[in-house]
Amino acid sequence: MDKPWKNGEKLVIVGTGEFAEIAYEYFTYDSPYEIVAFTGEKHCIVSDKLYDLPVVPFEEVHQIYRASEYKAFVAATYTDFNRLRTRLYHETKSKGYELVSYVSSKAFVWRNVTLGENCFIFENNVLQHHVSVGNNVILWSGNHIGHRSVIKDNCFISSHAVIAGSCEIGENCFIGINSTFNDGIKVGKDCFISSGSLVIKNTLEGKIYKGSPAKASDIDVYRYFNIESELVL
Repeated sequence: MDKPWKNGEKLVIVGTGEFAEIAYEYFTYDSPYEIVAFTGEKHCIVSDKLYDLPVVPFEEVHQIYRASEYKAFVAATYTDFNRLRTRLYHETKSKGYELVSYVSSKAFVWRNVTLGENCFIFENNVLQHHVSVGNNVILWSGNHIGHRSVIKDNCFISSHAVIAGSCEIGENCFIGINSTFNDGIKVGKDCFISSGSLVIKNTLEGKIYKGSPAKASDIDVYRYFNIESELVL
């Protein structure tokens, strides 16, 4: 059946896992884009079809679906503390693709919110007056982002977090379910905020925080997740 809201723009999903399937559903039934294919790195491909669409090697995707004719969305979650999604985001851009964002029709996004590319905003998110969201950010369902708060690049915010007004969430952070941030809090880059944490003070870069009020663990993110402090492309 024809979908009259479609605008003819065609989209390749970078990814073949569960989030890629979720992205397919949301883009297909709640966006103007038409999904034409999936792509994954050769070592990750287990089938040449997904939703009856072709799955092609990421290493060759730009030769099959030219960036001048197709757009892309990188569908990865917080694997390797957001490093995988960030690497694929940069590699997809380097192939010449325009990266698109998805905003659920059931999200509340105020008129002066700014939103970067390759973002995914699920249903029931509230983004208030002058919120700024960077590139490559995922907001799972039901979060509150208060007025003038800033979410920087590559963050993953799970569900039902409350980020009060004028907060700043640094690059690459993971924000756990039901975590809460007081007004004006600054979260350093590469922080992991555990589920249910109450953050009442600014946080240090690369730390794991948990509890109410939230306190830093002895081990940092880089040791715990066995990652480098900077993404190597």
